[in-house]
Amino acid sequence: MKDAQGREIKYLRVSVTDRCNLRCKYCMPNGIECVEHKDILSFEEIRQIAACGARLGITKIRLTGGEPLARKGCPELIHMLKEIPGIEKIAMTTNGTLVRAILPELVEAGLDEINISLDTMQKDKYFRITGRDEFDQVWRGIQNTMAAGMKVKLNCVPIGGVNDDEIADFFDLARKNPIDVRFIEMMP
Repeated sequence: MKDAQGREIKYLRVSVTDRCNLRCKYCMPNGIECVEHKDILSFEEIRQIAACGARLGITKIRLTGGEPLARKGCPELIHMLKEIPGIEKIAMTTNGTLVRAILPELVEAGLDEINISLDTMQKDKYFRITGRDEFDQVWRGIQNTMAAGMKVKLNCVPIGGVNDDEIADFFDLARKNPIDVRFIEMMP
C-alpha cells in the first residue's frame, strides 16, 4: 500500500480510547467530553481492521489513546493483534502511570516497544503539567520497563518557560540509559 507521494505504508496507529487519567495542560484539560463506550471500536473490530491492514502490507501497529491502558483488556488486544499473520511489531504510546502494574501482562501478550510521555524529570513540574501526583509511578514504570528488556522511548513536549530548561537533562538520561528521547512539537 502506498500513499499519494508513493511512500510505502507499513504502520497503523489505533486509538483504543479517548479517556485519560491525566489532565495535561496542553493536551486534555478538564472539560473535555469523552466518547461513550458504545461508540468506540470493540477489540474485535480493531482486530478486523488490523487484519485488513496486514493484508495490505501493514507490519506494525501502535496503540494510543487518550491513555490506552485506561481501557480494560489491553493485554488481550495486544495478544489478538500479535496473532495476525504479517503483524511483526506491536507498540504502545502511554503516559506511563499504569504501566508498572500491568507490565508482566503486556510483555507476555507480546508488546514489543513502548513510548512513555514524560515532559519533565521534576516532580513538582510534573504535577503542574499533568494535574496529578504520578511522577514516581511513571518513573518506576520506566525503570521496570527497561529492566524487562523492552525498547523504551520517552516523548517530551518542550514548553517555553515550563520545562525547556530540562532538555539537556533528557539528553543526559538518554546517554546513560537504553532510552531514546523524542521531543514532540506542542499541538495547538
